[in-house]
Amino acid sequence: MKVILKENVDNLGHIGDIVKVAPGYARNFLLPKGFAIEATEKNAKALDHAKRHLEYKKNKVLEAAKQLAAKIEGLSLSLAHQAGADDRLFGAVTNMELAEQLKANGIEIDRKRIVLAEPIKQLGEFTATVKIHPEVSATLKVAVTKA
Repeated sequence: MKVILKENVDNLGHIGDIVKVAPGYARNFLLPKGFAIEATEKNAKALDHAKRHLEYKKNKVLEAAKQLAAKIEGLSLSLAHQAGADDRLFGAVTNMELAEQLKANGIEIDRKRIVLAEPIKQLGEFTATVKIHPEVSATLKVAVTKA
């Protein structure tokens, strides 16, 4: 089944792309969530007209992502955790906890977009990568201190 994407979808395509997907994926996920429309003759003609709007939206989303990345880059999270004698944490700092801290600072990011090389299990300064947009990512500074 061919669909026209109205939003950026990871591992599938960008706004305005005509992609071939499984009928069930289109019917059960892409179409109900408004990520895509069916690629019919009428919609293909409407796509030509809407190309300018989609290009504008693509640029607007990219600019918003760059602004959010700058906001995240300027932020430094400080977390206090219980730690043992050799500065090892009881447990670990995960992307879920970092997402909650970002939300407390007014930045709402899905936890799956926060990438840690490995869970943080020591006290100290660390960095995490936040993938905001396929073309934009930000580095988040995290300081873990003893509670």
